[in-house]
Formats: sequence, structure tokens, C-alpha cells
Amino acid sequence: MDRGLTKAVDRFVDAIGDALRDAASGTSVDVGKLDRDALVEAFNLCVAFVDVDDRHTDDELWALVAAFAHHDLLPGMVTPQAMRRNDLVQGKRSWLAKPSDLFETLRQVDASRHTRLARRYYDEAMTLAHTVASLDHYPSEEELRAIVDFQRLLLTALPSGRPQETGSKATEGDGDTETADVDQEPLPPPEPLEDLLAELDALIGLDSVKEEVRLLSAMLRVQKLRQERQLPVIDSTKHLIFSGNPGTGKTTVGRLLARIYRSLGVVEKGQLIEVDRSGLVAGFVGQTANKVATVFDRSDGGVLLIDEAYSLTRGGERDFGREAIDAVVKNVEDRRETMVVILAGYPKEMAELVATNPGFQSRFPKTIHFPDYDDDALVSILELIAGSGTYHLTDEAKAAATAWFAAHPRGRGFGNGRLARNLFEAAVSRHATRLVDLADPSDDDLTTLEAVDIASVPTDGDRQADVESRTPADGNLPAL
Repeated sequence: MDRGLTKAVDRFVDAIGDALRDAASGTSVDVGKLDRDALVEAFNLCVAFVDVDDRHTDDELWALVAAFAHHDLLPGMVTPQAMRRNDLVQGKRSWLAKPSDLFETLRQVDASRHTRLARRYYDEAMTLAHTVASLDHYPSEEELRAIVDFQRLLLTALPSGRPQETGSKATEGDGDTETADVDQEPLPPPEPLEDLLAELDALIGLDSVKEEVRLLSAMLRVQKLRQERQLPVIDSTKHLIFSGNPGTGKTTVGRLLARIYRSLGVVEKGQLIEVDRSGLVAGFVGQTANKVATVFDRSDGGVLLIDEAYSLTRGGERDFGREAIDAVVKNVEDRRETMVVILAGYPKEMAELVATNPGFQSRFPKTIHFPDYDDDALVSILELIAGSGTYHLTDEAKAAATAWFAAHPRGRGFGNGRLARNLFEAAVSRHATRLVDLADPSDDDLTTLEAVDIASVPTDGDRQADVESRTPADGNLPAL
């Protein structure tokens, strides 16, 4: 029988028992029962995660028996049938609804003594959770969601280890193409997964995308545990499709996902290389395959993001886009163990690309959709961009920005984060024009964007109306 859960329980009991003894130092608490408290905590965690999907399989229950009979918490002769009959698991998922009293005790000690005992609990509890999910051949979606929800619950309660990073690239959208070669210097250690997830959560909006990335991370960690214990693993592809309008953060999330993949041991280096059609398609026969291979060489050990991937299928008879597709599919298959590929672009075109190419259908089964930002999120992005340039918006300017964004209909090609960048740059230009008439502007004058600076920027609808007003009724442009 696999003893993965037994080892995880033993580790939890040792680590949390030590944490409780540290917390109890200098008090009159009976330290003799602290290991027992840690053991009961481990049992409650395990049965709660077994219960979340109502399956209560024999594999899960036998693993519970082995892990806790070893500590005399369960009778050694108990069977899965007996555990079901005595409701030892049924209904226990509610235990995950809030942090436990033991966790709260450690957190309070941390607050008063500046220790990290609650973080130790978090690390061991998440190991237990993923180990329970790894007991079945394939974890259910309910198990993965329970892990993600519990992870978020504990991380929210933990004191912040370091400030969350919210750089402008995290909110402007897709940003510029990254083409720098990967450094040949020794790689730094992988970043802690929790720090990367905190950075993900710090991004403005993208709630559904964040959830998908967390679920994917949980699944990969479970599969890695099974591999380490030499258990059967379903050969699920790690390649993805990102669909959405420009400026919705696809490249930003791609960079984070590359670092998450490295943290989980999926890739060795964790770099993101982004290319489009021009980076893959050559102009002469026989050159395209070599060009694709060169891009894959640079991406090996990390993640390759192919933007507007559907453009490879467009062109005449002498176009080499189809040759690029064949070369991409071949390299994806040849390097499936060493790198991850993300295809990105508009939703409709990406769906058509996958549907028309069997190679993509089988290798890119999962799509993460990036929705357009709502008006409030765009105002938050505008504020962040402004802050990075030492500007700030008055409340009236924020209201004007909300109205400005609302005047842009959502649809194909909606600019999202790039639209916020465009508004900021136009507003700064109008702000500068307005300040020309001030003889001695203050620092506040120089850094404050007013409502008039925002409202005076024409929207796309304004520009279209202006063009139509200057076009003769018969549709013919006047002679120059």
C-alpha cells in the first residue's frame, strides 16, 4: 500500500507539535498533549478533504486507516465500510469553512512574538491537502477547488510576508514582446509558490483567470506527488490556449505562469518567450522549420507564448504559415517534457484554429478565457499607471474616467489595459496644456489630473462621429 499519506501525517504531527511547543513556551500549558492535538488536527484536515467530493473511495479510506492507526487514533482493524457506517468522514467538509482554533492560536502567537508558526502550519496543511487529493488516480474538480479555497482562506489570514508586487505591466495588459535571450548564469532558486500566487492575486480584475491558474497549480502539484511516489499518472498535457481581446493581461499571466511552472518543477528555467507570426514564418522554402526550431530552442525549459496563433493559417498558396503550424506541432510533441506552449488570440479565431487542426485539438485541450475589464477595473488600472508616473486623480477625475470608459462599447478589439494607457497619455498632454497659463504652478498642480483633463479626451465614438460629420452624404471624399 502507498504510504504517502502516512508520511505526510507524520511530518505534520512533528512540525505542528514543535510549533505548539514553541507557542506554549513560558506558559503553564500541558506540553504532553500537544502532539495529540497536532494529530487530531491532521485527522480533521484529512477527513475533510476526503469528504469534499462525496466519493470516499476505498483507496482514500484505507490510506486514512494506515496513517492514523499508526498513531492509535483509529483501531488497526477498522475497514472502509466501518468508517462509512460510523460517519467518520461524511459531513466533515464543513471543517474547512474557517481557520481552525489551532491555526488561530499560532497566528496570535505570531502577532505578539513576530514568529512564523502559522506559516509552518500552512505549509504542512497544504502538503496534507494535496496528498489526500493524490490518493485517487485523478483528483476531482471538487477536491481541487477545495484545496484552492482553503489555500486562499489560510493565506488571507496569514500576516503578509512581503509586499505584493503590482507593477504597471501587471495591469496594462499584454505589454511588449519579450525577446531577450535567457541568461547563461546559474539560475536562482525557484520562487515560493505562495509568493507567486500572491502576485497573481494582486493583479487587477481577472478573477476567473486567477481561479483557473490556481486550479491548474493544484492539479500539477497533485500529479507531481503521484510521480514522486511512482504512482500511475494520467498523461495530461500542460499546454494552454489563452483567448481574449488585446490588453487583458495574457502576457502578464503567461510570465507568472512560467514562474509557477518552475516552482512546481514542470519546467527547469521558467522564462517566457513571446512571438507572433513574424517570429515563426520565413519568406523562403525550407527556412520556416528552422526558424520555428530556433524559437523553441530559446524557449526550452520555459514557456513559449505564440500570439495571434490563428494568423499562421492565413495566407495564399505560397504562404509558409502552414509549414510553421506543422513545425510547431512537431516541436510541441518532441519537447513535451521540457517546455510549455501557450497559443493566444481572439476567442472566435482561436476556437476555429483548434477545430480545424487535429494536432492542436489533442495537444491544447484547455482554454483559459480572459474577459474584458469592467469600467471600475479600468479606472483602477488608470490610477496605477498614473501613480507610476507620480500623478494622481481627483475624485471628479475618477468619475470622468468611469464615464469615458463606459462610452467605449465592448467588442472585438476592445483595448482594455491599453485603452487605460492611451487615456493616461492623452490626459497628461491636456494637463500640460492647461498648466501653461499658470505662472507658478505648485507641486500639487503639476501632479494632479482633473476631470477636465479626462473629459476632454475624445472617445473612439467621438472620433468616428467626427469622421462621419466630415464625410459627404454620397460617401465620396472631397478632392484634395
